[in-house]
Amino acid sequence: MSSFMPKADEIERKWYVIDAAGKPLGRVATEAATLLRGKNKPIFTPNVDCGDFVIIINTDKVVLTGNKLEKKLYQHHSGYIGNLKTVKYKTLMQEKSDFVMTLAVKGMIPDTTLGRKQLTRCRVFKNAEHKHEAQKPEAWEF
Repeated sequence: MSSFMPKADEIERKWYVIDAAGKPLGRVATEAATLLRGKNKPIFTPNVDCGDFVIIINTDKVVLTGNKLEKKLYQHHSGYIGNLKTVKYKTLMQEKSDFVMTLAVKGMIPDTTLGRKQLTRCRVFKNAEHKHEAQKPEAWEF
């Protein structure tokens, strides 16, 4: 018996909306990563891009559990000697909550060319308005 391998033209992509209001950051990111990879589909194959489009709204109202707002840090380096930049998640959530959500989803998909392609199908918005109504997205509840 041979294994089923989906072809590129056999894959049907749907659009989903995830409302992040009042939900933990990591839970929303795992659901988004699952949809982006296509792991919820019966035709899932790790080496084939069979995921869907995901729209995440209300990232300003997402919750970080425990003491993460005060203790969790985002660090990045500018490339120059001694220029390690450190920002607390409290200020990052106030200024760029959509970036925080994108960063969380990015950490949950593979670091390959396939993962980078899957991340391009993730759209993140701070509030409830988004510009993808023409695609008729379905609400994803979890």
